[in-house]
Amino acid sequence: MENLVAERPSSLASEAPVPNEKFDAIELEILWKRLISVVDEASAAFVRTCFSTLVRDGNDFAIVLTDAQGRSLAQSTMSLPGFIGCLPATVRHFLDRFPAETMKPGDVFITNDPWKGSGHVHDVTTATPIFHKGKLVAFAAVVSHLPDIGGKLRSNSSREIYEEGLQIPLMRLLDGGKANDILIEVISQNIRVPEQGMGDIWAQVSGCRTMAERLQGLLDTVDLDDLGAEVRARSERAMRDAIRQIPDGVYRSTVQHDGFDKPIVIECELTVKGDEIAIDYAGTSPQLPHALNVVPIYTFAYTVYGLKALLCPDIPNNEGSFLPISTKAPLGSLLNPTYPAASGGRSAIGHLLPAAVFKALADVLPDKVWAAGSPNSSLTMSGEYRAKRFAVVNFLNAGQGANARRDGFSALSFPANLGNTPVEMMENLAPIKVLRREIRRDSGGEGRHRGGGGISFEFEILPDASDVMASFLMTQLKSPTSGFAGGGAGKPGRLIINGKQVDPTEPRVLKAGDRILMETAGGGGYGALHG
Repeated sequence: MENLVAERPSSLASEAPVPNEKFDAIELEILWKRLISVVDEASAAFVRTCFSTLVRDGNDFAIVLTDAQGRSLAQSTMSLPGFIGCLPATVRHFLDRFPAETMKPGDVFITNDPWKGSGHVHDVTTATPIFHKGKLVAFAAVVSHLPDIGGKLRSNSSREIYEEGLQIPLMRLLDGGKANDILIEVISQNIRVPEQGMGDIWAQVSGCRTMAERLQGLLDTVDLDDLGAEVRARSERAMRDAIRQIPDGVYRSTVQHDGFDKPIVIECELTVKGDEIAIDYAGTSPQLPHALNVVPIYTFAYTVYGLKALLCPDIPNNEGSFLPISTKAPLGSLLNPTYPAASGGRSAIGHLLPAAVFKALADVLPDKVWAAGSPNSSLTMSGEYRAKRFAVVNFLNAGQGANARRDGFSALSFPANLGNTPVEMMENLAPIKVLRREIRRDSGGEGRHRGGGGISFEFEILPDASDVMASFLMTQLKSPTSGFAGGGAGKPGRLIINGKQVDPTEPRVLKAGDRILMETAGGGGYGALHG
């Protein structure tokens, strides 16, 4: 397995963008809206045809249109924004494995390789080449979190990737429209709910085909290479202009997170030089024999997304806005682990990277940054109830940090935009009764602007249920979210089972009548309460 330094691919390096006279501002806006509508229609097709709540309710997916070289052009409105940094890279990996001249209409490629996908085996990516008048012109790519990928339940206790489930290398799912029956049989045999898992994969194919069909009309009127070059160039110029507003210098921060034997430390050194930013994570904790490791592409994706949200939130999500930014982390560190590191819980660490960037820039951008919030938590359950196998993943969001202008948001997911799974769906898919789900009052840090509140979620296993295997991915239980500018820290999260606070690291068996309370962390406050 290749071990990559976490940085922008050199093949995407860019000189200062040159304006293109082929498009005036009004025409470009119309074409851009058409491009987004095509991707959003593909997203709607995917959501309508998928089988699992992770897509429909949890929003744990993304759909991207790239050009023929794998450079992102547009992303669906409803999707995880950080995946914009992952999906195009996966398309380029497919191109390396299957050269463009070998691709044909009807092909669909698939993988869940964490280093070449989106960071853990639970996310499956498919990509479909798009042809126009016999020429390869673009790719439609989708990534989504499957309800199950085999192995042990997603848990921070996994020591190696082999424990986490089935690994799908870069492969053809469809070859000229003909299904790879052996691969489909292997996937179906190795996951707990094959009808849901394969249903979601075929829904991905449906979404990509929708994008290819809807794009044809636009391709009849405009050269996609010219349009993509102009959109990327304008996005890049906007990001470079925003970076120039930051004084040149080296800015540092340290973010601490729950560990096992000792706390996890993220060291961030952010260098601003002219219109470029370079981030070095040297000094970050070494990779762990637990599932919190973050592969390079995920490190890059959530670092640059944090910077984009801070500096240029209104420009289109595409490759151009990321070109002025590079990241790197030492090989063997938590943010650049070597194979076969486990990474199922990588979001608990990866979602803290925007917080590290904000903290580093807090002194020079005090009115823009916001205090630390908590990544979301999740509950995974598996078993059999009334002669039917189930495997479900439910998300619980948390409190986010306050800033100089407002209180933090409660029960929200950032930097992802995951949804809180509806109670009705939770009870329909697993043998549980939800007793309450509410804002966790007073869990946000104090301050002139208070941090957002987490969630209190309490449920019990139904009395006629057999044993339920459960895994809790929870975060900020030992290291509370920190405040900014004198604001207070948020309350840490906690897991209570039958009245006793427990460590969520290991999966556990829940029995009929067990009562579980999950409380997610509150966000940090901003500004001193008095003064």
